[in-house]
Amino acid sequence: MIRLLAVALAALFLAGCSSTKEAVATGGDFQFVAPGGQTTILYDPPESRGTVGGISGDSLLHDGATVGLDDHAGKVVVVNIWGSWCGPCREEMPGLQFVQEQTGAAVLGIDVRDERQAAADFIRDRGVTFDSIFDPPGRALARLSGYPRNTVPSTLVLDRQHRVAAVFLTVVRVPELMPLVERLQAEPAPAP
Repeated sequence: MIRLLAVALAALFLAGCSSTKEAVATGGDFQFVAPGGQTTILYDPPESRGTVGGISGDSLLHDGATVGLDDHAGKVVVVNIWGSWCGPCREEMPGLQFVQEQTGAAVLGIDVRDERQAAADFIRDRGVTFDSIFDPPGRALARLSGYPRNTVPSTLVLDRQHRVAAVFLTVVRVPELMPLVERLQAEPAPAP
């Protein structure tokens, strides 16, 4: 009984010492935390956003090519994690395509736990023109420190400096995404 009480007190002490108020390291690399279990997280002011980089992998649309964030330097990027086996992904794909067409922002998919042909058919059948990283083992997601690999679909919205401005751990809809992308596009451009 005393041992159980000691373990419980130690757990409470450790929980009290952990910080869940900040989901990013200010001005540093992105570190994911879901404060209070939130499913939609906005990171403001811009100085508080953490940067992501090095996200790239095999192109789903172009055999033998690599695609990644570096292909979209200076642009707002909507990074969507999806799979052809995911029912809610079917619902949100047309909206992501619409946002790209209407705003000029880049959409970059990360296709996880999938077979190439099933993923390619999924994209073709929905008329999607943005490319995706074909990432069955989740290597690209490993670049997002602490990001939940099993939350599909999910979406990260990056500002023009590729700092995480928002995370949606659920289906993202055009009325949520469009104003956010437009606001990020209106922020001052990064210095060259």
